[in-house]
Amino acid sequence: MRTSDTATTFSPTAQEGGFFASLGRGALGLVSEVGFAGILLWRSIVAMRAVPRSLRLILQQMRRIGVESLPLVVMTSVFTGAVAAVQAAYQLMEFVPQIYIATAIYKSVVIELGPVLTSLVVGGRVSASIAAELGTMRVTEQIDAMDAMAIDPVRYLAMPRLVAALIMLPTLTVFADVLAIAGGFFVGYASLEITPKTFVDGMRLLFYAHDVFGGLIKSFVFGGVIALMGTVAGFRTVGGAVGVGLSATKAVAASCVLVLIGNYVLAILLFQIIFD
Repeated sequence: MRTSDTATTFSPTAQEGGFFASLGRGALGLVSEVGFAGILLWRSIVAMRAVPRSLRLILQQMRRIGVESLPLVVMTSVFTGAVAAVQAAYQLMEFVPQIYIATAIYKSVVIELGPVLTSLVVGGRVSASIAAELGTMRVTEQIDAMDAMAIDPVRYLAMPRLVAALIMLPTLTVFADVLAIAGGFFVGYASLEITPKTFVDGMRLLFYAHDVFGGLIKSFVFGGVIALMGTVAGFRTVGGAVGVGLSATKAVAASCVLVLIGNYVLAILLFQIIFD
């Protein structure tokens, strides 16, 4: 049998083998990414013993993650609260008193909209920035140089970003909650004829501290996810400038997806803790 006949005969099998080989490589790549992320997270937690020595780096990252994200958080939060007020009025105005519209705004903002939207907006910016910065350091061999000089890249690069994100995401969420409720109040007063007293009474009507703490717990976890995904993508960058761009894209996609998945898991866990 000629060589061309053999290739033709076995071409379907070769294609199937190529598909399953690609599937296997994808599965192995996913396992490798998860394993690397777990190891990096553990090493970062261990490196937190050096927080006093790394305080300057942590403060610098807190400014970059938190303070520089404030304009984005302000715009997102105000209009989120405004939309929440309009939608709550549209859905409830004909069925419940006005006081419950304020309750719906407060509950939706504090439990879900505040922590989730803030984490998605900040996560897209921060994870891409971390991945691009560390990815550039990786492809230019700066991280390798740190290893050669016996400087732990995890303590110097990963841990400060993780600690800063854990601190600043709950802080930004508090700002977002306040601004979103203020935006809902303004729309309710200006367009829906909800008086300030009615709005405040509606917020107090079903106010529970566990709603606020539940949202802050979510944002704390989301902050860790955002920093970890950006750091993992940056440390695993290969391929020069193109690889840096791909790492930033992967970091944003991974952080956003994990924030949404984590929101579902945490919602179930917090619900069970509160009502069990």
